[in-house]
Amino acid sequence: MSDKANLLDIMESEKVGRLLQYFVVKSAALNYPWGMIYDRPTLGDSYDTVPKLPSWITSSRVETPEDVAFLSGAALSHLHLVFSREEVPQSLLRDRLSLTAAEACVAFSGRPERVGELRDAMHFLRPGDLPGPAGETYLSWRRALERPISIKALHRAIPGIEADRLAEWVDAGQGTPVTRAATVLETVLKDLPRQVVSALILADAALAQALGWDHVVPSLAAGLKRRDLRKTGTELRLACHRAVTASCIEAVRLAADLARREARLKVVAPKLRARGAEAAVEMFLSRDAVTPTVLADPIRGVNMSNRAARRFCDRLVELGVVRELTGRDTFRLYGV
Repeated sequence: MSDKANLLDIMESEKVGRLLQYFVVKSAALNYPWGMIYDRPTLGDSYDTVPKLPSWITSSRVETPEDVAFLSGAALSHLHLVFSREEVPQSLLRDRLSLTAAEACVAFSGRPERVGELRDAMHFLRPGDLPGPAGETYLSWRRALERPISIKALHRAIPGIEADRLAEWVDAGQGTPVTRAATVLETVLKDLPRQVVSALILADAALAQALGWDHVVPSLAAGLKRRDLRKTGTELRLACHRAVTASCIEAVRLAADLARREARLKVVAPKLRARGAEAAVEMFLSRDAVTPTVLADPIRGVNMSNRAARRFCDRLVELGVVRELTGRDTFRLYGV
């Protein structure tokens, strides 16, 4: 082989080496294991834009007070980041979290109603009817989360207690956000032991205020156990830290899921030709569940005909961007 051919081979080898070195460095910078074969991204992959919680938060089984507090702080910090993402449907996320919180509170009271019954109690309530104890619980949570935090908004959610007293309780806590929330929870339950729903709403309001959030976000109810509500002092604070961590894990998972579903619905939305379709889509992106009757309501909805509203909802189900939530043939509910 000539010297010229050897020189060309050496130069080609150097190029390949530099190319391999580039991919190794790039993979390390992006935290990709070198040598792993990746599947081609699918349409679903492009919607996964919400950052996931690190595994050291989701899989940790710590018991020391310091570690429990640290994990809840890390989880809240990550959730704060998720709330800042434009692709997360904030109103829809809060509305669905309110349903989870209501279900937990209903279970605390020993009642049998779960998600399906709570949705029915809310969405099929006739004018003048009372929603019942479980429905009242769900209604209180929805009202607490609908509007930015204020004593007026909290009094709208908890009308049975004077506004001045609500303000006094929300300001009862001191210290870090979770400590403040635990103090509010303990104070309210000490004064009104049977007002569990009110205590949890006010504790979450204190937590949200301490974190600088505009709206109440259910962070305690779903993660607490019934026996935790009888605890006080340090034991209650630790229970609240654990509850916050568990609730943040679920909230981040739900936010990622709803962001994907919102993105798919927005892709389909421009192709919908029904009258009022744009307003109807916005309603789906802000509510846990929607009935065709509401879409047909000229005041609350978008003024479709009853038939058009049913066909519109069924069309969204066919397109795979909305789900029918009840499994029934009549009295149906639809949601993203």
